[in-house]
Amino acid sequence: MADFKVNILGCGSATPSLRHLPSCQVVDHRDKLMMVDCGEGAQLAMRRMRLKYSRLNNIFISHLHGDHCLGLPGLLSTMALHDIEGSVTVHTFEEGAELFLRIMNFFCRERTYELKFNIIRPENAIIYEDKSLTVETFPLYHRVPCVGYIFREKPKLRHINREMVDFYRVPVSMLHSIKEGADYELPDGTTIANERLTTPAEPSRSYAYCSDTIYSPRVAEAVKGVDIIYHEATYADAQADKARQRGHSTAGEAAKIALEAGAKKLIIGHYSKSYNDETQHLADARSIFPETIAANEGLTVDIT
Repeated sequence: MADFKVNILGCGSATPSLRHLPSCQVVDHRDKLMMVDCGEGAQLAMRRMRLKYSRLNNIFISHLHGDHCLGLPGLLSTMALHDIEGSVTVHTFEEGAELFLRIMNFFCRERTYELKFNIIRPENAIIYEDKSLTVETFPLYHRVPCVGYIFREKPKLRHINREMVDFYRVPVSMLHSIKEGADYELPDGTTIANERLTTPAEPSRSYAYCSDTIYSPRVAEAVKGVDIIYHEATYADAQADKARQRGHSTAGEAAKIALEAGAKKLIIGHYSKSYNDETQHLADARSIFPETIAANEGLTVDIT
């Protein structure tokens, strides 16, 4: 089973439709769940995808438009009803922290977990870190302050070459430092290069979430080298003028970002309710970046 994947809970835009829910995703990294945006219907979508509330400890909000955050009070209240323990951290702008804390203190004072807020800004910064992953913000260009997120694995340890380690009688106490890249010195002073004792580590993987934004080369630069990119594609290319007026991107512009960033795969979403399907979005994007897939509720993508 993949240990790094993204679950699409909602990929519609401002108005919910019978086809799509507002924006919401859950990144699963080694069984640790991290939500990105929390539109209406998020908690029900979690149930449908069998994602456990008890494994969700961080929620990252890209900006303070309702279709990206109005599901948050309901989700947090339900987590309290389920007696979730520990802490839940919401990463959001200062105005969002003040607003959601007031709402939660009114409707859900008796929480079983500690509710925390981490204040973000539209800047390039690492805002979360654990032993194997970092989460970075970068600015997006919408009608209100907005950020994208990069989920980036830390460099992994090299693999021990058991035959060579046994041959040189390397002590067990040295194995971790050798995995980290250290050489080994024999009792006679001879240095055994790390490359003889190990094989290369698995490559670190990365995923970028580009929420609402107009097309900008600065976005491509911010996500350069990321393996898989999700980028909003509210409109097909024929409505490029409307996209720019409303602070959004077209499918072709999303594909251009992926191409310029050197991504391996692009996921498009945040579709306007004016479309009956995403056929034209996919055609526009794949004409520029063939490795494009269309988000849909219930879709799970392995970050490989």
